[in-house]
Amino acid sequence: MIKLILAPIRSIVRFPLLQLAIVIGVILWLQAADDRSIFGHIFNGLDKLVDATVQLFSAVFTVKSFTKSWLISGFMIAYVYLAGSLILYLVRLMVIAAVDFVGRRNLLYLRNAIARERGIGAYRAWVPFERIRPAHISQQEWEQTFAWPADNKPPYPPLGHRIMRGVLFYGAMILIAAFLLQFLTPFPILTWIFGWPAANTSADSPPGLQPRGGPAWLGNVVVIAPYPGGQRK
Repeated sequence: MIKLILAPIRSIVRFPLLQLAIVIGVILWLQAADDRSIFGHIFNGLDKLVDATVQLFSAVFTVKSFTKSWLISGFMIAYVYLAGSLILYLVRLMVIAAVDFVGRRNLLYLRNAIARERGIGAYRAWVPFERIRPAHISQQEWEQTFAWPADNKPPYPPLGHRIMRGVLFYGAMILIAAFLLQFLTPFPILTWIFGWPAANTSADSPPGLQPRGGPAWLGNVVVIAPYPGGQRK
């Protein structure tokens, strides 16, 4: 019943634009706080953390006024969003632990209500899994193989393995994208970050195309040079 009542509120709170507005409101509220209060100290620490992050990026990239302003705003929003997400996650864990304690001790005679609600959730998650079970495999064997092993261990890898697999996968995708940008586009991103030698286009350029050095954010710019005499023979 409580989840049914809170469902519309949860759907509204999960809207990204509303979350962004809440984060910006929290930043403005912390900024307006007195420097001697605890919220003022929190904002000063956040400001120092953002400044240190921008200084770290300025040691790798060329950061000017326009880019610096966007970096400051972006990192401040990102840090507040991460802190809020962590706080909500910890609150969620505390609520789950409290509900487990209430159901285990049968406080206020709520064990049956909690068990019924969780049983409905488990059945809804189990129905799609059972729908694809072959007819020649028993339900017990099917569940022990893919859902609930006989040793009561979860059917998925440990948290450390999942984090490592995600880091390796997304790291490989970022490297592939960086190499594609480096060698297939006019944006040598590896040259900007690590000083990777850019592709030499002078040997492959036709006579009418002359590579000339452009701004740092454009790399090598190919300029079409006119033919002598104004006409091509």
